[in-house]
Amino acid sequence: MKNDSISTVGNVSLKGALGVRLDAMIANHVAATDVDYITAPFMEKTETRRWWQTEFWGKWMHSAVPYMEYMGNRERGTGNGSGKRGTGNGALAASVARGVERMLSSQEPCGYIGNYPDELRCGEGWDVWGMKYTMMGLMHYYDYSTRQESAGTAIPGAPSAAAALDACRRLCDYLIAELGPNGRRGIALWQTGNWCGMASSSVLEPVVWLFRRTGEAKYLDFASYIVEGLTVPEEGPRLVDLALNGISVADRNGYGNKAESDNAYVMKHNRWKAYEMMSCYQGMIEYAEAKKEQLKNENEGLSQVACRMSQGKGLDDLLNAAIMTAEDIAKEEVNLAGGCATSEAWFHGASKQHIQYTRLQETCVTTTWMRLCEKLLDITGNPIWADRLEQTFYNAYLGAMKSDGAEFAGYTPLNGSRWHGQHHCFMHTDCCTANGPRGFLAFLRKFFIADGDTATLNFYASALAHAELADGRTVAFDIYSLYPRANKARLVCHTEGDFTLRLRIPSTCTAATVTLNGTAIDGARPGEYFAIKRTWALGDIVEAEFTMPVIAHVVGNHAAFTRGPVLLARDSRFADGDLSEPFHPRSFTEGQNCDELFSSIRPPSDDIWMCFTATLPLGSHDANPDGALPSSATFCDYASAGNTWRRTDYYRTFFPIELGPTDK
Repeated sequence: MKNDSISTVGNVSLKGALGVRLDAMIANHVAATDVDYITAPFMEKTETRRWWQTEFWGKWMHSAVPYMEYMGNRERGTGNGSGKRGTGNGALAASVARGVERMLSSQEPCGYIGNYPDELRCGEGWDVWGMKYTMMGLMHYYDYSTRQESAGTAIPGAPSAAAALDACRRLCDYLIAELGPNGRRGIALWQTGNWCGMASSSVLEPVVWLFRRTGEAKYLDFASYIVEGLTVPEEGPRLVDLALNGISVADRNGYGNKAESDNAYVMKHNRWKAYEMMSCYQGMIEYAEAKKEQLKNENEGLSQVACRMSQGKGLDDLLNAAIMTAEDIAKEEVNLAGGCATSEAWFHGASKQHIQYTRLQETCVTTTWMRLCEKLLDITGNPIWADRLEQTFYNAYLGAMKSDGAEFAGYTPLNGSRWHGQHHCFMHTDCCTANGPRGFLAFLRKFFIADGDTATLNFYASALAHAELADGRTVAFDIYSLYPRANKARLVCHTEGDFTLRLRIPSTCTAATVTLNGTAIDGARPGEYFAIKRTWALGDIVEAEFTMPVIAHVVGNHAAFTRGPVLLARDSRFADGDLSEPFHPRSFTEGQNCDELFSSIRPPSDDIWMCFTATLPLGSHDANPDGALPSSATFCDYASAGNTWRRTDYYRTFFPIELGPTDK
């Protein structure tokens, strides 16, 4: 049975500005987390408000284990480089081991790991949701410990990989006994929890992971049961038929369900919850892949046609529904910062992004969208999903991260200020701070990947990157780049021999030039992969240059500007006028090239990554001779805007355009 590791982070060591930010996040957030504090609820089992304290440990493990390996690789110098930035791996390893030990000690004889008393378990609230993240955390530890034990480098005194997997089995067995077919609780799993059952049903993803690690059919059978709940009941999530019929994610209420309309923050029956819906699709993709692999193995003796027929079209429907839904999200919901959702709900946000909605761009939604893009890049090979991931990473994601990496904002509006997240469940943490580090993993895992004899570079930050080809050879490149602050990247080859290097040409550039050892190579087109197949020599140099003009975007008589994947913003720290000052009527059109109006300038301080000065038609009363003249304004990248987290510092990305007598 295939056993895809979920704990590896990718063989890449980031340098430069992104490397500094990643190192700060690991040191000040992941490694600094008090593991006793986030595991305490499991020891107490006193939750009567049906809250979600039990998600925090599993989310932390989802990032702590891969980053522990990332730091360990660098300390050992096994291809990811070495140096002072790896310091602290031992402390993080000790925290991981202690957390697993405490979790195992909290498990009841029936297999339950959680903090609800028996009478409230497996029903309303977030109990099953918490089990999902507990299973994820245990399997991250299992994968990592399996590799360490094999190499003789296991964490001293830590629980064994087998113990963690056994605990995960017992927890899933408990869930099957309670909410599976003919379960003790007498209700279907999709009928528990919130949001039409999507919150509880998102446990599908780790159930499939468990099947992959054990090969036990009962877990795939349970996954099939969960998928049935997600797709068949008229009042359930209906993630397939509504998607295949082209129903947008914001419009899926009213099809067999009785949706609430009271604007409550948590709802029982509505289907528009962004985070949970995407998590369910993530699980459906994992399920379809695992089921197809199982069917393929069972039908090895059949012809290809017979094998395809035996698989039926149902699994393809699951994959197509996930892809169609993601395409709808990208078109209807994702804004110019790559974020989406208001109060974590779909709302056709792309057409409303110039308006101030409440609780915009929750970091949990941002991170989950990045994970979904990562998975879709896997199954489709379409670089558009790397484009989407990049857009979100450089804007909504980095914008939500505090400059020292210690915290993530709960919400990051397009106009306003950055601020701390909520304290959830009477704890000094919240879902977004717990979830935030997982987003960086999606970027790292797809940074430099290999398939067969082809190595693919998806992103252009400065890094030392390795990838292993199918024949076991390791290819390595040093990448020197200030992208997207600058428009060039330089790759230096450290590998000899025959293989193919593919470069993603971003769809956000208008043209690209690629050279090999100083000689231009034709064929690089935006939105596609560009392949270089050759016999490589040590020191071969590939250079890529991207044309990235500033582009205007007009939504609802408001204008915003992007350069490459980066959304630009004005910031009150520049003290250059009223940020709500309008543009003259009909100043900009959608897609207009505004490069001649913008010039890159030196940032005024280290907390601003990229900076531009612009000469723009700002101001009212342009009939006045002076009012008709252009004004100077300073812009920075969206992630730098408001990153002081002071309420006195504010920023703006969308600017009103004055209307004329015939405008609407």
